[in-house]
Amino acid sequence: MGRIRYQEAIGLEVKRGRPPLGPAPSKADLVRLYVKEGQSVRDVAAAVGCSKDTIHRALRKYSIAAHPSARKSALLEYSLRELQAGIRHKGLRGFAREQGISPGTILHHIGTRKRK
Repeated sequence: MGRIRYQEAIGLEVKRGRPPLGPAPSKADLVRLYVKEGQSVRDVAAAVGCSKDTIHRALRKYSIAAHPSARKSALLEYSLRELQAGIRHKGLRGFAREQGISPGTILHHIGTRKRK
């Protein structure tokens, strides 16, 4: 820390942070790979030869909208009463195992639906 402040004080340009792992992608590369071909951020990073964080920064820099990564919960297909009946009938763990999710996810989902 002391060295950077000294260099700033005497007027030298100081580069902060970690150096990038690879070259930043061009906008044309991002549009071709990410937008037109629909590749994931990780696939684009591997193709360009940089990190996925660099791709995310470039997407923000060029104002390219990121792909939506959130999926709708399969639990939305059930009403709150159906969820509670399934838990009463099979137990929390049994119902969660049947749905292929964790019991904590079901409890969280029920809690958020009750609050709405």
